[in-house]
This record gives sequence, C-alpha cells and structure tokens, in this order.
Amino acid sequence: MEQNQLDRETFSCSICLDLLKDPVTIPCGHSYCMSCITDHWDAEDQKGIHSCPQCRETFTPRPALKRSTMLAALVEQMKKTGLPAAPADHRYAGPEDVACEICTGRKLKAFKSCLVCLVSYCENHLQPHLDVPGLKNHKLVEASRNLQENICSQHDEVMKMFCRTDQKCICAFCLLDEHKGHDTVSAAAGRTERQRELEERRGNIQQRIQDREEDVKLLQQEVEAINHSADKTVEDSEEIFTKLIRLLQKRSSDVKHHIRSQQEDEVSRVKDVQEKLEQEISELKRKDAELEQLSHTEDHYQFLHNYPSLPLSESKHSSSINIQPEPEPRAGFLKYSCEITLDPNTAYRYLVLSEGNRKVTLIKQPQSSSSHPDRFTKYSQVLSRESLTGRCYWEVEWRGMISVAIAYKNISTAGQGKKCGFGGNDISWALDCSSSKFGHNNIWTDVSGPVSSRVGVYLDHRAGLLSFYSISETMTLIHRVQTTFTEPLHAGVTVGWFGASAEFCKPN
Repeated sequence: MEQNQLDRETFSCSICLDLLKDPVTIPCGHSYCMSCITDHWDAEDQKGIHSCPQCRETFTPRPALKRSTMLAALVEQMKKTGLPAAPADHRYAGPEDVACEICTGRKLKAFKSCLVCLVSYCENHLQPHLDVPGLKNHKLVEASRNLQENICSQHDEVMKMFCRTDQKCICAFCLLDEHKGHDTVSAAAGRTERQRELEERRGNIQQRIQDREEDVKLLQQEVEAINHSADKTVEDSEEIFTKLIRLLQKRSSDVKHHIRSQQEDEVSRVKDVQEKLEQEISELKRKDAELEQLSHTEDHYQFLHNYPSLPLSESKHSSSINIQPEPEPRAGFLKYSCEITLDPNTAYRYLVLSEGNRKVTLIKQPQSSSSHPDRFTKYSQVLSRESLTGRCYWEVEWRGMISVAIAYKNISTAGQGKKCGFGGNDISWALDCSSSKFGHNNIWTDVSGPVSSRVGVYLDHRAGLLSFYSISETMTLIHRVQTTFTEPLHAGVTVGWFGASAEFCKPN
C-alpha cells in the first residue's frame, strides 16, 4: 500500500493534487497537468516572468508546452491497475488555502502570517517566531493571502500608521511626504477607534432588531384582535338578523359580506407591514453578522480596508407601528372621548347654538351675528372650536336633515360652490345621516346600513382612520375611511332643514 501511495504521489499534479492529465514537463524537471500549468502561467503573464509552482525557478520567455507521451502512458497504466485512491491529507494546501511560503515541493497549509516579515508559515516553519528572541515580538495573525496589501505602494514599507485626515493607512515615510502635518495615529489606535464605532453600530442594529421584533408582536396581536372583532361582529349580526322578517335576510348577508371584506383588507394591510419588518430584521441580522466577523479581524489594515465597505442604510420604516385599534364594545371607544363645542364665529347666520355651544338648530330668523372671516355665508354649517389630532371619539344626537362631518380649518366659508360644502371637496368628509350616504371630494356613496339617531365618530389622525357607527343597543360600523390626514381636523355639522338639530353628547 505504501508503494502504491508513493507511485500515486509521483504521478500526481502538485497544483490540482490529482493524477496527471495531459502531462507536461517544464524546463526545471517538474511535471503538471497541461491545463493547470497553463492557468498558472496565464496569471503570471502581466509580470513577464513565469515560475515553477514547486521550486520557484523562473523562465523568460514563457516556455512552450508539449505533452509528455511517456508520462501519459505511465498514468494510463496506473489507472488500469485499479489502485485505491489516496486518502486526502488535509495538512497540504489546496487551491483555496493559504500555502506556506517556505515549504518546497508540495506545500503545507499556512498556520500564521507575519505582518513584519510579510510571509505565511506552516506550523513547522513558524517555530523560529515562537523560539527566537528577535522574532518573538513580530505580529502574527491568521494566515492571509492579502499580506501585500499592507505594503505602501509608494515607499515599499509596511503601513503601520492611520491618517485620520485622509482616512487611510500610511507608512512612516508618508508622514514626511504627502501626509505631513495630518492628524495621524498608529494603526492599532485607528483600529481601536473604529472598533468602538463598530460596537456602537452593532448596538444600534441590535436595538433596531429588538424594536422590530416588538413591532411584529404588536402586529400579530392586531391580527388576532381584528379576527376576533370580525368574528364577534358576525356573531352579533347573525343573532340580530335572525329575529327580523324575511325581507331583512338579504340585508344580513350584505352586512356579513361587508364585515369580511373589511377584515380581509385590514389583515392584508397588517401582514404587508409585518412582511416588510421581517425582511428588515433579516437584513439587519445579516449586517450584524458581517460586522461581528469584521470585529474579530486581527489584521488592522484589513479591518480598516474593509470597514468602509459595510455601510449601514438607515431604516425606511418608522421605529413604531401605527396600530389601529377597533375596541369593542362601545366602552372601548369611550376612553378616547373628547368634548366637542361649536365655534360661534363659524356658524351660518340662521343657526342658533345652545347647551353650552354643543347643540345647533336651524331656524327661520337670522341671528344678529357680527361678520367674521371664518363664518359660513351660504351653507348652513358650523365647525368645532377644538382642533382634533391623535385618537378621538365623539357622539352626535340628530334629527331632521343632518350631516356629521370633519374638515380642515382652511375650508372655504364664502360662496356656494362645492369647495364650501362638507363632503364636496378633498378637505372634508361627511356622513349624510338622513340619506345614509357618505361624501368626500363630491363623490357620494351608500353606507352599509341605516343610520340610527345617535352617531359615533372615531378618528385616528396619525393612522389616517375615520369610522362612523350607529349607536343603539349595539354599536354597528356603518362606514370606514382609510386615508392620510396632513393637518389638524375640526368636527362639523350641516343642518339641512328648518327645525333640524344636532347635539354633541357629553361622554358617558
């Protein structure tokens, strides 16, 4: 077996470590696969000098290669004998390994690289650096094939300094030349500074990961709340509609369909945000792993060289999630109750305010109101004194022809066009309670279900959510809007007929 192993090594290529294929013998006497030595010399063409991978003898010009017929015949004969394959010897350097630069013949894997000698050594040839006093103070790092990058291309000296001014590694001669007067420190000190910054960035990434994971948990809870709310609404609607006459059975089906449609839209929205957050978490973890690997690099130059290539993009998403709660039953909304009072300076001159400016009624006699730039001059409308942001909830008792609305403060008050009427423009939203229609930007659509004499309004300004509810024995969603609000809002009322009235109820 030892003889067979010797024969195999004798007729193996020291580059690919396999039996010779199309063997050629170069002038120094060593033999290789034709493709292996050709690739090796192709890589050396720019130098103009070609060398033997084993003995390092150089040749100029590049020798011509001819197939060795005798070697080829011997290799073929060995293949026919059916010799067992040689076990892999993992001590030797393969194509992807860093090879010991001192070994001759077949090279062993390098164990360490010396940043002073700029040479890579196997464990055997490294011994003098461990024993000889003059070599013990040399800086040893993990075996690296990039040692030449530590050499200054201008002065052919090891770059042991870091220029803060130009953010690059330099040698001692550079200090006397183009970097004279610059802010410089040792490479080790530069590494320490960047290591501190790296750790801070890792801390920020880990905090962002934690924040995103918390956001994902909130989104999962929201999905459960949406599903629970939808299921509960379906259950309640079935109980109500089964007690009605056959004429209302179709309405029951319509309401269930609307609820499920809203559920699907909401769950789809939340899961889309959740997917983006999970993708960002994955990307942050990948970047954290890269920074961790870089933080363990012993070679200061490699650390500083690779550090700028790992930029951190800022998050495209907010650090918090706009949760859109839909608490059930009504008690859940009341915690967001706000007291609404009407602004007399905006009231149409035929409107009279009462009950501490919480109630408005349309009468046939004009009020002796002073002129004011905020007063509606053609539409029987009024706005609230309070501006609304955040989460707000209020209820309105109405009778007659009434529209319950919200609008930006800058809605036009003079004139009779659609730019003035609630629901007739893009800065107001209105529920016509008497006709069961919802209007925005002068587009009016039917709402899902009759409007009771008390209407609940829920606003989440930041989330862009506006919901209207019929309030009776139960609380039923009749219309919901998802948009983007860019300014504070004001509650409003349109009174469409003499004697009609609307009152903003006190929370209870």
